[in-house]
Amino acid sequence: MSMQADYERITTAIRFLDEQSAELPRLSEVAEEVGLSEFHFQKVFQRWAGISPKRFLQHAASGRAIELLRRKSSALETSLSAGLSGPGRLHDLTLQIVAMTPGEVQRLGHGLRIAYAFSDTPFGLALIGLTDRGICHLSFAASKDEGLRELKEEWPHSSLSKDPGRVQKIADAVFKPLSRRLPLALCLKGTNFQVRVWEALLKIPEGRLSTYGSLAKTLGSPGASRAVGSAVGDNPIAYLIPCHRVIRATGAFGQYRWGEERKRAMIAYESLRSAAE
Repeated sequence: MSMQADYERITTAIRFLDEQSAELPRLSEVAEEVGLSEFHFQKVFQRWAGISPKRFLQHAASGRAIELLRRKSSALETSLSAGLSGPGRLHDLTLQIVAMTPGEVQRLGHGLRIAYAFSDTPFGLALIGLTDRGICHLSFAASKDEGLRELKEEWPHSSLSKDPGRVQKIADAVFKPLSRRLPLALCLKGTNFQVRVWEALLKIPEGRLSTYGSLAKTLGSPGASRAVGSAVGDNPIAYLIPCHRVIRATGAFGQYRWGEERKRAMIAYESLRSAAE
């Protein structure tokens, strides 16, 4: 069974828990909702996250976000000195930022060659775009047509070529970091402010969360929470640049470019992985 199928069942489970939170549904009820026996439901979660569904469901609850936010000692402020490969950063995956020049940004990819392909990941179907300078795009889409359209809109003057073999090596490095550790470069197209925000996101430790306000303060712009939120939402490289680790100060998960249920799944997944390590 594919990771995509596992992920779809996980999002269904999260949605069901939201709707039935007041009743505190039993594990057997959640399993029935996703169309599996309790035994097979256990196997799906164990395969997906390496932990029991009971622990996952506990971490997927919104109250868990408040607990993560309260861990002041491991928030953004204390991780700034760790650099892009600090502890918990995707299992010490080494990342390098390559920001495009204003002229390159203005040309919208004119003369740029982008290799792309779709890959099955623990969080659904992902589209990855690669340049000779690094990863320029990583998104999750409801369909391949939608994902490819978004890539073309982002780089309208580039030359696109399908390259599944090259992309799969990168996907394995990102989503199966223990099996293949590769140094990765991120090729970013954005304003100076956006790039600063994305660099700050990379320094939020895996398994921890920050808020838009805290992120703004870290950047030296405490009154710019709204602008920071916009930059977070414009992140072109999902998961690797972890915009999913930023939530509202109330503990609400807030909107996510690729779906709130995916954001919650990522947060629970990373929280549990971090705790296990």
